[in-house]
Amino acid sequence: MFGATNEARFWDRIARKYAKDPIADIAGYEQTLDRTRKLLDSNDTVFEFGCGTGTTALRLAPFVARIVATDISGEMIAIAREKKEAEGRANIDFQVATPDSVSWPEGPFDAALSLNVLHLVAARKAALHGVHRLLKPGGLFITKTPCLKEMNLLVHIGIPVMQLFGKAPYVSVFNADELEREIADAGFEIVARERHASRGKDTRPFFVARKS
Repeated sequence: MFGATNEARFWDRIARKYAKDPIADIAGYEQTLDRTRKLLDSNDTVFEFGCGTGTTALRLAPFVARIVATDISGEMIAIAREKKEAEGRANIDFQVATPDSVSWPEGPFDAALSLNVLHLVAARKAALHGVHRLLKPGGLFITKTPCLKEMNLLVHIGIPVMQLFGKAPYVSVFNADELEREIADAGFEIVARERHASRGKDTRPFFVARKS
C-alpha cells in the first residue's frame, strides 16, 4: 500500500505538467488509436486503466456505448474530468481505481485498455488478473507497453538515478516476449502482436488478447 501511495503522489505532483507534454510519436499514437477503434463496437462497455488525463478515453468515447476510465492518480483524474466537462462527453466515467482493487462484479466489460502503463505497475500480475476478472468471456484486452529491456542501455542507467532524486516513478524492465507470457499466464489468448511506431526502433509492442 505504501508503494502505491508513493506512486500516486508522484503522478499527482507532475499531472499538470504531464497534461501539457506533447505525444512524442503522434503518427504512431494515431495508428494505435485507429487500430483500437476498429476492435471496438458501438455497443461495447469499455474499461481503461492507467488512463492518465483521459486523452485516449475521450478520443474513443464516440465509438462505444460507455467507458469507465481509471487511474491511480487523483490529480490525473481531476484533469480528465475537466476535459470531459469541456467536451460535454456524457458516456465516460473517470474514477481513481486500479483493476485489482475495485469491488465491481465479475465480467461487466466487453473490452479493457491499458496503453503505456504496464511498465509502471509494480503489481502487474495482480493487475492483469484483475483485468481478466472484469472482462466478459471472450472480452478483449488491448495494450501497448514500453519494453525497457529492448531500449538503449543508457535508459536502464538513467532511470535509477532519476528515481533517486524523485524525478521518475517505479519502472519495470521486461521485453515483449516476457510481457506476452505474463498476459497469457493471466488467462488470455494472444490474438495479435504488432508494432506501430512511425520512426526508429519500436520498443512499444501492441497486443490484442482475448479472455479465455
